[in-house]
Amino acid sequence: MASGTRASGSRRLALTVAGGAAVLAAGGLYAAGLAAADVPDGTRVRGVDIGGMSLPEARRTLDRELAGTFTAPLTLRIGDRVERAEPAALGLSVDTAATADNAASDSLDPVSVAGRLFGTENRDIEPVIRVDEEKNRTAIARMAATAERKVRDGGVSFEDGRATAVAPVTGTSLVEERAPDALLDGYRRGDRSPVVMPVKLTAPRTDLAETERAMNDFALPAMSGPVTLTLGGRAVTIGPSVLGRHLAMTPGEDGRLTPSLDAEGLLDDPGISARIREAAQGPRDAVLGLDGDRVVVTRQARTGYQVEERDFGKAVLPLLTREGAARTGEIPAKAVQPRFTGDTARRLGIREKVSSFTVDFPAAPYRVTNIARAVERIDGSVVLPGEEWSFDRTVGERTEENGFVDGIMINNGRYVKSPGGGVSAVATTMFNAVFFAGVKPVEYRAHSFYIERYPEGREATVAWGTLDLRWLNDSGSAVYVKAESTDTSVTISFLGTKKYDEVRATRGPRTNVEEPGTREDGGPQCEPQTPLEGFDVTVGRHFVKDGREVGREDFTTHYTPRDEVVCTPEEPAPGEGGAEPEHAAEDAGAVEPH
Repeated sequence: MASGTRASGSRRLALTVAGGAAVLAAGGLYAAGLAAADVPDGTRVRGVDIGGMSLPEARRTLDRELAGTFTAPLTLRIGDRVERAEPAALGLSVDTAATADNAASDSLDPVSVAGRLFGTENRDIEPVIRVDEEKNRTAIARMAATAERKVRDGGVSFEDGRATAVAPVTGTSLVEERAPDALLDGYRRGDRSPVVMPVKLTAPRTDLAETERAMNDFALPAMSGPVTLTLGGRAVTIGPSVLGRHLAMTPGEDGRLTPSLDAEGLLDDPGISARIREAAQGPRDAVLGLDGDRVVVTRQARTGYQVEERDFGKAVLPLLTREGAARTGEIPAKAVQPRFTGDTARRLGIREKVSSFTVDFPAAPYRVTNIARAVERIDGSVVLPGEEWSFDRTVGERTEENGFVDGIMINNGRYVKSPGGGVSAVATTMFNAVFFAGVKPVEYRAHSFYIERYPEGREATVAWGTLDLRWLNDSGSAVYVKAESTDTSVTISFLGTKKYDEVRATRGPRTNVEEPGTREDGGPQCEPQTPLEGFDVTVGRHFVKDGREVGREDFTTHYTPRDEVVCTPEEPAPGEGGAEPEHAAEDAGAVEPH
């Protein structure tokens, strides 16, 4: 019994010793495996063998061997564009230290470490790629801006009488949210093949085939020669260079190019507008005159033609694809009748001279210009029964743009320079034509002081925006206003049907006479003026019919004194001596108030 017990104890002791020996043996193997190297034999990184190396050796080897692969510029294909970029500029690099560390840490378990002493296993380790996010974003943004290309439809341009095809362009834009992965994958490959970047392509609506069709079917024939248009026996030829300035071909929703013509621009083109206007003359009213006291037509009315832009374009466009004589067509035009003809005059009862008045004036360049311009605007006015005539509405503002020049007018009791000076001679003539025609004055006012060449109490002045000359045609028949002028006179006649056999004027004595004063003035704006007394005067208008007076109106006018204005020369500046005044005094009798 005792011997059996001893035997069992001996076996347990033997097992314990054996187990301890095994542990000691395994620990020795692990230590021996670790002592062998940091990186297991058979370890490669992209074909670079770093097995059996220590970590420092492995790092140096990777730095040396991978440099050509991962530091070389990348070729980037962006749509149909190719560019090259340094990996560092893209924020991409290989971390060789981290790669070597990964190669070592992958085999630190005891079995793998011990296995190093008894065999070799091939291991491929991927390099560790580092991405600098900020550089990567900046590079992609730059790449997107450079790669951006707007889509352009194919088309046709017209210039200098020639048609040119405009090639279509496919729109390209970088898909920025997918670009980082594409760069990383391409860099990680390390095989020098182009990195295809993700792009969005936008196809043009009009392709090359449609552009060629538009050129052959329309553009080249359109520019092959001139077209000729006729109206009223007149021909207007339009050459390719003019046509091309107003032609275009635009794509529709289906991408098909359709020709269009800017008819308004073509009609206004300096190259043909005058000839079109000459061919399509506007209407012209009849002009009346007098043969004694009888009204006659001195210039017949003329029917005019109006060319509508839309119709004009429709007429021209089809001619552009024709050849030879077929490139000729008619200008579509609408007849426009004149407003006033000889028949109109007879129908309105314009058959005799109703009144006429003439004002003479001293010649002066500004006066001749302004009076002639006002007369031009007034001549031929037709005022129907019950209508009102206005000087301002008919003549317009007296500005340089409206054909008037600076002259002399009365302001605050003295002569001053003003645009349109002199037209009050026309206003006075009109007032007297109104007076003796027996029609009704509505708005008028005499000059502030009396001008000797005008009839006392029967004269008028005007000032744009503040004082108009208006009269109402209450004669019962139409009035045709005939206005004409010379360098020294203006005449206005009313033609129509007399309401009265005669209109007479009477004038009372001057009352409330007031003597003028004297004023001195200087400077270049000074205008001398001679003195004249102020006074009141009443003029009577007497209406006579069938030999007896059937009515009378009185017109009372107040004139202020016209002070004498003496222009004194300005004092010369020290050292200048006695210089002449800048503005020489004019003869007061030759100065025309507004």
